[in-house]
Amino acid sequence: METVTEIKEPVIAEMELFEKKFRASLKSSAPLLDKITHYIIKRKGKQVRPLFVFLTAKLTGKVTDSTYNAAALIELLHTATLVHDDVVDDAYERRGFFSLNALWKNKIAVLVGDYLLSRGLLLSVENGEFEMLKLVSKAVKEMSEGELRQIEKTRKLNITEDVYFEIIRQKTATLIAACCATGGASNGSDQKTIDKLHQLGELTGIAFQIKDDLFDYGAGSKIGKPTGIDIKEKKMTLPLIYALNHADKATRKKLIYIVKNKNNNNKKVAEVIDYVNTSGGIEYATQKMNDYVTQAKVLLNEFPDNEARKSLHGLIDYTVNRIK
Repeated sequence: METVTEIKEPVIAEMELFEKKFRASLKSSAPLLDKITHYIIKRKGKQVRPLFVFLTAKLTGKVTDSTYNAAALIELLHTATLVHDDVVDDAYERRGFFSLNALWKNKIAVLVGDYLLSRGLLLSVENGEFEMLKLVSKAVKEMSEGELRQIEKTRKLNITEDVYFEIIRQKTATLIAACCATGGASNGSDQKTIDKLHQLGELTGIAFQIKDDLFDYGAGSKIGKPTGIDIKEKKMTLPLIYALNHADKATRKKLIYIVKNKNNNNKKVAEVIDYVNTSGGIEYATQKMNDYVTQAKVLLNEFPDNEARKSLHGLIDYTVNRIK
């Protein structure tokens, strides 16, 4: 599997320039805000989402000033949603760093999230990037709807496979779809191409989320041990949905009872994990993930054969082969 550094190769110069532009976009005259945004930059991840923007722009034409604006807009709004997510989830750590709410409390974290959102909106308006703003705003709207739908369904634990896929399409895949669509839109690609790129991102994003589901059962993690975090948070993931659908009535009732009422009991959570493993839930979810990867690659091969296409193949593989 290619590393992220190798995948970046066709757009390495553009990504380096983007880093500088993005840092500049976060500058503020408020000292506390400046200190916090500096911390945000320091703890950033592999920047997979901006990478999708630059690679799809190069896949379909040239990287333009609009491409930089699109990548910055995606990164600003995505970071804002992560900051707000940490507050909602009462999470004190992200990517091995303390979350903003752990260091500066909820009120400041929410305000920083609002600031990042407004920076993204201003960046779009000041540069006349209304098509970009429409694409990304629609993604953030869908992400919020997906999260709310998941919370609603978590209460009853009655998620069907169809509902599950709609939730992950909204809460995860829609942002990667926006990355790919804005990459094409940034260089003047026609609507048919933009729609196709959107679909490419959606397929990849669904596979990405299923991979996250599998981490909960130890599949693909460095330590190879299940975390059970999703079960503790009463999240209905694909391996668990499969296991429940293929359990007899008494077993299903017992599993749902554990997830609902004993989700903080490690021994009971381990029972659910063991059942999911023996039921074939892991194999089923892995097969579904690979099906989406195959669909994404078939669609990608309809685009011109160039360096960017090769890297996008590598990036799709990375999303499902990464180790947590």
